Amino acid sequence: MAVLIDAIDVKKRTLFEIDNTPFACLEAEVNTPTARGGQTLVRLKVRNLLTNAVFEKTFKAGEKFKEPDLALVQASYLYSDGSGSHFLDQESFETHTLAEETMGSALDFLIGGTLVDLRKYNGNPIGLELPMVVELEVAHTEPGVRGDSSSGSVTKPARLETGLEIRVPLFIKEGEKVRVSTESREFAGRA
Repeated sequence: MAVLIDAIDVKKRTLFEIDNTPFACLEAEVNTPTARGGQTLVRLKVRNLLTNAVFEKTFKAGEKFKEPDLALVQASYLYSDGSGSHFLDQESFETHTLAEETMGSALDFLIGGTLVDLRKYNGNPIGLELPMVVELEVAHTEPGVRGDSSSGSVTKPARLETGLEIRVPLFIKEGEKVRVSTESREFAGRA
């Protein structure tokens, strides 16, 4: 029997299922009424894991949700083409394809061989989770010129091998590998 989750127990990052669709909670707020006999309500901001749509929904505290059949599987990025982005499952060695709309901006951080966690729902891939930090090579940046820091800015623009543009310190040169945060899309250090 599937595990049931009470609406009042749903917190940020909780995964649950409504009408055979998996959701992830982004924010949870419990509203307890001051009137006697009033119903406690739970307002959730959720993301549909199949469509990535975000919306708010209110539930009664006693409502129950099923736990979804979700699994994270380690996979390596192979390549992208007209049919989508292709990944190699590191356990079963199957190739999985994710559609372009499912990928979002993840391609800004992916080069061949990058390990990611593929999210599977009922055995089918529905999305991915990037590592917190990826290492990418600087494809183009202007040389840092002594005295450039007088304007108070001690960074310069750099284009990485994936096409992503970030700001890096003046001492970073073309061809160097840098660490980039996938959450903030910012320079996180030298590799």
